[in-house]
Amino acid sequence: MGSPVRELAGATPATRDRYADLLRVASLAAVVLGHWLMAAVTPDGVGNLLAVVPALQPLTWLLQVMPVFFFVGGFSHALSYRSLLRKHARTASGATADSVYPAFLRARLQRLLRPTTVFVLVWGAAALLVQLLGGGGGLTGVTLRMVTQPLWFIGIYLAMVAFTPPLLRLHERYGWGAFAGLAGAAVAVDVLRFAAGVPYVEFLNFAFVWLAVHQLGFLRADGRIRRPALLAGAGLVTAVALVAFGPYPLSMVGMPGEKVSNMAPPTLALLAHGLWLVGAVELLRAPAARLLERPRVWRTVVAANGVAMTAFLWHLTAMFGVYGAQLALDVPLPAPASAAWWAGVPLRIACAAVLTAALVAAFRTFERPAPAAPAAPRTPAAGPLAGLGVTLCLLGVLGLSMVGLGGLLEGRTALLIAVPVSAPAALAMTLGGWLLVERAGRGRGAR
Repeated sequence: MGSPVRELAGATPATRDRYADLLRVASLAAVVLGHWLMAAVTPDGVGNLLAVVPALQPLTWLLQVMPVFFFVGGFSHALSYRSLLRKHARTASGATADSVYPAFLRARLQRLLRPTTVFVLVWGAAALLVQLLGGGGGLTGVTLRMVTQPLWFIGIYLAMVAFTPPLLRLHERYGWGAFAGLAGAAVAVDVLRFAAGVPYVEFLNFAFVWLAVHQLGFLRADGRIRRPALLAGAGLVTAVALVAFGPYPLSMVGMPGEKVSNMAPPTLALLAHGLWLVGAVELLRAPAARLLERPRVWRTVVAANGVAMTAFLWHLTAMFGVYGAQLALDVPLPAPASAAWWAGVPLRIACAAVLTAALVAAFRTFERPAPAAPAAPRTPAAGPLAGLGVTLCLLGVLGLSMVGLGGLLEGRTALLIAVPVSAPAALAMTLGGWLLVERAGRGRGAR
């Protein structure tokens, strides 16, 4: 471990919830490992191992841990926003929630959007070069199309950050009732979708399901998840019943050609899955906290947290790099799920991990926190400007996750909320939105 990590770990205040940091790292690591395991790459394209071997789909009830990451996000956002309110109340007379909002957005988005922007700029330049040289077919074309798909997660996370202040106020007023309202809305959406056949209503659950999980993080921040065993049991029983007797598939991740997916858009079954996961990780809280008191363990978590987002962004690049190297060296790709394929899994994962580490070493500097903005006065327009900025970022990132980076010169588009969006337009929205958030968050006196 390097000296900066030791110093940072040693300076950790006693009040810090170390378990939340562990959950953040562990959930992203599980997603990365799941992607590496599920990719069934052949010379003709990329499939899903779970479609090749359906008997493995129950594993998604353990590996689909994005609800845990969003749960921890809610916990962190509540603490961060309240801390900024207290800080601005001490340093600026008459500080209000509206005046804090731009600074909150900037602070929360710094370590998210800086590495993301670098990622899409590097891959955008690479995609443009490949197409100018006449490439873009085979595995290269698949890579250009798929490498941005995990950005959907960042788009959802941006929405959570943006909605934190009003939803936190609802939490402070209604507690579990605020969560129940979002969960009830998710139920209503699925009833309209499956029982009444209302078109397009299912997309509302991108908000209701994930924001409900996020709301659980607020409850944890206030110590109001007092019976995690009950939460885990109720969530698990509900998820099992919905899958067994309802229209929901077994897999908690999307499957190719599936008529109904629990993930895109999220369903009530995925919300129940999130409840049992949250209850389960809360049951492990005490023993994990004791483990994290060990200096070496805590230093490892601190080091991993410092590069977790960079590793997440580049892990598919590393995976496709490994398969590309195999094809370039004329190493045959065995049929997915064959004996030879399983035998090669440890080596492929080890190679992908090494390549990811190299990419992290190259790009980790962009994940380091930027200097905090001074507590400068803000114009009345700062709040709306920040809101517009985060909205543009959200739409841009989601657009990139859908359209990919293939077909840049041909003007390839994908539908984003019924509007065609191209990769250049999505990139422009992301960069423009980030500049607006920066400007609003720095205040009038910033240089």
